[in-house]
Amino acid sequence: MSDLLGDMRRTHRCGELGAKDIGKDVVLMGWVQRRRDHGGVIFIDLRDHQGITQVVFNPEVDLTLHEKAHRLRNEYVIGVRGRVDARPEGMINPNITTGEIEITAGELQIFNTAETPPFMIEDRIEVSENIRLKHRHIDLRRPSIQRNIITRHRASATVRNYLNGLGFLDLETPILTRSTPEGARDYLVPSRVNPGQFYALPQSPQLFKQLFMIAGFDRYYQIVRCFRDEDLRADRQPEFTQIDMEMSFVGEEDIMTVSEGMIRLLFKEILDRDLELPFQRLTYAEAVSRYGLDKPDIRFGLELTDLTDIVADSGFKLFASAAAGGGVVKAINVKGGGDFTRKELDDLANFVTVYRAKGLAWIKVKPDGWQSPIAKFFTDAEKQALTERLDLAPGDLILFGADDARIVNDSLGNLRNHLGRRLGLIDDATYAFTWVTDFPMFEYDETEKRYQALHHPFTAPLEDDCDKLESDPLSVRSRAYDLVLNGFEIGGGSIRIHQIDLQRRIFKALGMAPAEYEEKFGFLLSALASGAPPHGGIAFGFDRLVMLLCGEQSIRDVIAFPKTQRAACLLTGAPSEPAKAQLDELAIKVRKIQMEG
Repeated sequence: MSDLLGDMRRTHRCGELGAKDIGKDVVLMGWVQRRRDHGGVIFIDLRDHQGITQVVFNPEVDLTLHEKAHRLRNEYVIGVRGRVDARPEGMINPNITTGEIEITAGELQIFNTAETPPFMIEDRIEVSENIRLKHRHIDLRRPSIQRNIITRHRASATVRNYLNGLGFLDLETPILTRSTPEGARDYLVPSRVNPGQFYALPQSPQLFKQLFMIAGFDRYYQIVRCFRDEDLRADRQPEFTQIDMEMSFVGEEDIMTVSEGMIRLLFKEILDRDLELPFQRLTYAEAVSRYGLDKPDIRFGLELTDLTDIVADSGFKLFASAAAGGGVVKAINVKGGGDFTRKELDDLANFVTVYRAKGLAWIKVKPDGWQSPIAKFFTDAEKQALTERLDLAPGDLILFGADDARIVNDSLGNLRNHLGRRLGLIDDATYAFTWVTDFPMFEYDETEKRYQALHHPFTAPLEDDCDKLESDPLSVRSRAYDLVLNGFEIGGGSIRIHQIDLQRRIFKALGMAPAEYEEKFGFLLSALASGAPPHGGIAFGFDRLVMLLCGEQSIRDVIAFPKTQRAACLLTGAPSEPAKAQLDELAIKVRKIQMEG
C-alpha cells in the first residue's frame, strides 16, 4: 500500500541538526518560511515547531529539482531529502541552532500548496489581535506562540509528575452539573430529555473534590477546564484551566508546603530559576493596610501610610469628615516626585476616579516649605507629625486618599501599582511571592442587603472567630489563603467546613433558609453527615501561571484557541444562532434583544 509520502520518512526535526551531523543523509518536512533566489541558487528556510533549517537547491547539482523548487512559495508544505553540509565561510547564522549547516537537496516533495497568509509567520509583527484570532491556525505557527503552547505542555507535565510523586490521584469530575448561583454567572446547558431543565458548566470542581475527600480518596488533583460567564479582561477567559487540589487530614501549612514545592519545581524546570522557600506571609489586614490590595506587588515600596489619627481634627474638612464618618485618610510618599507637573497630578486624580475615589489631594515638599492647595489647613503640630510618619524630605510628593476604607485602599493600591510601573520601580526579572491569609469570611452586599461569602460558603472560619458568626459576621476571619506573584493572584484555597452543624450556621449567616440550602446543597450536607474528614485544598489559575512563566501580558497568548473580550471565537464564529429544529427539540423559544453598542 502506497501513500503520499512514498518512501520519504522524516529523520529529523528542523531545529535538531548541527555541525555534528555534517555528511549525513537526512529527510526534513515542514513549511516554507521564505524562498530566496541568489544568482540562480534557491535557498529555502524550512520551518517546523522546533526551528528552521536552510535548504539549498543548486542547478549544478540537479536542474530538474531546481526548477521544481522555483514553484515553492511561503507556507507550502514540503518534504526534502538531502545531505547535511557546512555553510560556506561567512554564511554562518549564529541566531538559530542550525546556523552552521544547510541541506543540499536531492529530492523534493510538495505535499500541499498554500494561499498567501494574512500576515508573516514571524514574531514582532504589527497586526491586530482580532486578525490574529480570526486566523488563529496561522498565528499558532509563529515561533513565540508555539513556544508558549509548548511551555504550557511542559508546565502541565511537570505538575502531573510532581503531584503523582506525592501520592495524589488524577480524578475526573462532571462537566454537566447543577447550577449553584452563589458567585459568578453560570453557563447553562439545556437538557433535551428533561425539557425546561438545565445543567450548568462548572465554575470549579469544588463540591465534587470535597466529596472525593469524604469518600476517602485522601489526595486528589485535576488539571481541569472551568467556566464562568463574567466580564473579561487580559487575564480572564470564559473557559479557563485550573490546577485543582484537595487533601484530607491537613491544615493550612500542609497545603502551602505542597504548593510551594510545586511552584519551585515549575520555575526550575521552565525558567531554570531557583526560588527560596518558604514564601513570605501576610495577613489580609496587613496586605490591605500596607499595599491597599489583597494581591500586593511586593517588588517595590511606595507603601500606604494611615494618617487618620493625625488629621482627624484637621482644618481640611475633607480629611476631618472622612475620619468622623468612620473612614480613613491614607497617603503615599512618592520619593523624588516633587517635579510632577500639574497636568501629571490631574492625570493621577483622574486615574483614581476609576476606583470610585472623589479626587486626589497632594503636597509637594520643597526646601522652603510645602506647596499645595491644602497646606494652609494644617497646624505646625500636624505638619510635624505628618513629616515624621511619612519620612518627608525635600523633593517628595505626597498623594492622599480620604473616604470609606475600601475606596481609599482600592484607589491608592491601584495608584501605587501604576506609579511603580511609570517610575521604573519594578524589576521585571524578579519573581516575588507572598501568601495572603486570614481573609474576611463575609462581605455585605448593599444591593442584595445580605452577607455574601468572600470566597465561597464552604470555607471554614477561624476557630477563634466562630462565636461571632451570629453577633458580628463582618469580623469573622476565614481559613482562606491566596498565593500572589508580582501582583497577580495565581492560586487560592481554604480549609473546608467538615462539620454539618457549622456548615448550616454559615448558610444561615448568608441569609439562606433551611429549605433553600437543603434544596441547593442537600447532597453536601448528607455527605458531611456521613463522616467527613478535616480537609482543604487550593486551585491555581493555570493560564495565568503559564502567562507569567512566558513573560506575556495576556493569557490569550498562552491559550491555543482563546475567546475575545466579548467571549467570542473569531476563528469558528462561536457563539452562533442554533437551527430552529434544535431549539424546538430543546423546547426553547429565543427572545431577541437589542444589544447596546
